Amino acid sequence: QVQLVESGGGLVQAGGSLRLSCAASGRIFSSDTMGWFRQAPGKEREFVAAIRCSGDMPYLGDSVKGRFTISRDNAKNVVYLQMNSLKPEDTAVYYCAYRFGFDTRMGVTSTAYEYWGQGTQVTVSS
Repeated sequence: QVQLVESGGGLVQAGGSLRLSCAASGRIFSSDTMGWFRQAPGKEREFVAAIRCSGDMPYLGDSVKGRFTISRDNAKNVVYLQMNSLKPEDTAVYYCAYRFGFDTRMGVTSTAYEYWGQGTQVTVSS
């Protein structure tokens, strides 16, 4: 079992920054993956970023490349999503997720993840 708790969401103006955190506990393996997805009202859940639990091999979705970064503090078992140059279209509920193993092709698919956090709202005003 893995438990995930997100924090750091909020309201920010366009062009601003936010940092989301996801604290993981339970059976964590360095060969597994932690990722971020987001879901806006009326839209499908979208891949944002993922990283191997060893702290390497980060990768990002096309819509956030150049603006967002993902990183991991292995000592604390926390994954961060640094979001810069935020746009109104980034408004969504952001979810942290965990999956067994590491595969960049599977890792962009929400159905590949076994565990999910409760989500945190990010709202970007224009």
